[in-house]
Amino acid sequence: MSTPKPVSVTILGEEYLISCPPEEEPALQQSANLLDQRMNEIRSSGKVMNNERIAVMAALNLSNELLHQQQQAASDSGKIDEHLRSLRQKIETALNP
Repeated sequence: MSTPKPVSVTILGEEYLISCPPEEEPALQQSANLLDQRMNEIRSSGKVMNNERIAVMAALNLSNELLHQQQQAASDSGKIDEHLRSLRQKIETALNP
């Protein structure tokens, strides 16, 4: 890991300096851009105006999406395992009549 350096990101028009290793800067910028986009969407809906509440709503939405993706990945993994067991059984049956 390289030595962290300050990286500037802008969220809802506010600039923040975040300490980040150089090799992680692209991911930090992408994360900040996604958060800025989501927070602007919430603000533009007109239902929430306070920046703190906008941040909490954006964090909850992103967390919810992450949980759904993790659950889907776990479900897909289970289906793959089941399919592999089925294929293994078929191969064993074919090789050992």
